[in-house]
Order: sequence, then structure tokens, then C-alpha cells
Amino acid sequence: MALNFKIIINRTNDNLHIHLMGDFDGSSAFELINAIKENLNNSKCVKIDTCKLKKVYPFGQEVFNHNLINVKNTRLRIEFIGPNTLQIAQPDTNPM
Repeated sequence: MALNFKIIINRTNDNLHIHLMGDFDGSSAFELINAIKENLNNSKCVKIDTCKLKKVYPFGQEVFNHNLINVKNTRLRIEFIGPNTLQIAQPDTNPM
């Protein structure tokens, strides 16, 4: 994990709010996936704030998107906010 990477988690009603800080690399991606799994409970929406990320490494994006399938189900909505959104979340390329 990047030495300066940090996750802060808050919960409101059915929402899980995750704030990311520092550099996002492959290990950080696994930490984020695990944080979602461990804190999901009955949440219907996960909101991930990327505002305080300093650098997003392409490998971090790859690792996150490859492993997101292990967390996501049809009832869970994951929203990204902040200027680094597209550096982490790949747009859904599968039309429904």
C-alpha cells in the first residue's frame, strides 16, 4: 500500500461513505475492496470520495476494477465523486 494512503469510513442510513486520501496503487485498491466488503452490511449505496487523492496509478485502477466484481451485486449502487473519479472507476462498457 502507498505509505500515505488512508481510508475514512462513515455511515448514514443505508449509505456507506468512503473518503480516500493519498496515493492509490494496487495495494490501496485491495484495501478499498476489503473496506467495502467489511463495512457493507445492509448498505444500498457506497459513495467513494476521490477529492483528496494525490496520485492514482494505472495498476491501482486495474486492480480495483478487476476485483470490484467480488463485491458488487445487483442491489448495490457504487457512486464516485471528485476529480479522480475517472482515474479509478472505469465506465460501465456493458450495455444493459
